[in-house]
Amino acid sequence: MGDKCSELAYRAAQQTFPSRMKMIGRPVNIEGGFTGALDFGDYYMVFNSDGVGSKMLVGAALGKYDTLGYDLLAMVADDAVCVGAETVAITNTIDTEKVDEKVIGPLMSGLKKACIEQKVVIPGGEIGEMPDMVKGTIWNSSAIGIVEKKKFIKGEGVKPGDKIIGLRSRGFRSNGFALIRHILEKNFGQDWPLKKFGGNGEPLKRGAQKGARALSWGQAVLTPSIIYSDALLELLGRYGKNRQCSVKALAHVTGGGIPGNIVRVLGEFGAELTDLWPAHKPMLKLQQLGNVTDREAYKVWNMGTGMIIISNEFSKIEAVMKKHGIKAKIIGQVTKAKGVRLISRGFFNSGTVLNFDIR
Repeated sequence: MGDKCSELAYRAAQQTFPSRMKMIGRPVNIEGGFTGALDFGDYYMVFNSDGVGSKMLVGAALGKYDTLGYDLLAMVADDAVCVGAETVAITNTIDTEKVDEKVIGPLMSGLKKACIEQKVVIPGGEIGEMPDMVKGTIWNSSAIGIVEKKKFIKGEGVKPGDKIIGLRSRGFRSNGFALIRHILEKNFGQDWPLKKFGGNGEPLKRGAQKGARALSWGQAVLTPSIIYSDALLELLGRYGKNRQCSVKALAHVTGGGIPGNIVRVLGEFGAELTDLWPAHKPMLKLQQLGNVTDREAYKVWNMGTGMIIISNEFSKIEAVMKKHGIKAKIIGQVTKAKGVRLISRGFFNSGTVLNFDIR
């Protein structure tokens, strides 16, 4: 049903394209892309929207909202950078059951901090109080970016033998939280965010969070997203700046996991991923608690890899990522045969080859 609805929305959007075909802002048809683009002469303007999803419910359970701005910005800016675009601005909408400054204040403070770090402005937004329609708070954003046509990344030139580079994630980002919450509620009850991470359902002792290893489950899964955009733009070149190395394609690992996202930039080829980053401990523990197979986990969560780059200039990429505190390594290569073949780093079948026949 979800795929059908997405298809309906996509086709409706495409049917608007002819209305501006001979005007400024002519739409660019990008099949399978991470963002939409409009033609403004010498450059493309890109647009995309996303939100933090039900990760917001974890923040609400802990009363901690100040890191969710990183997740919100990551979802849109890291989609835009997949075509080489520099996110210039984002707007955001907060639909809430009841307006509360103790919620709105930390949300916006965290988003402000993330935007300043990434050199993105917030020119506007909207807060709507909707007690009859919304339970809790929903937070979404739309991003506007810009990229010169000559630097627009289309995935052209990808060929067998090209290196696939993986950037390390910090945690779950904003995907797969319906499954996360289902597993933890089933095992530990509705107050699972306050239960000790790695424990048997006991609550985290008061003051224990001061310890380096003492985390609640809520804290473990609320870990904010790394935003890759600024670091990647140093390589790709912000508007008016030269590109520092050749990047053939980028794939943001969000919904659909590694297989579902890398296939979007492979064209007629496939991928063999033999040295993936290990999955984070909360992911492995959730697999165990929920009996989630490695195959399913790689389709739902990022499993340790938040961004994928296809490029044969690893040393340059590694140096810039290191400067920004981001870990990078070669995780595989492009193959002639379609589909995605990976060696699992999951809980149940680590070291086993998993094949994903995704077209």
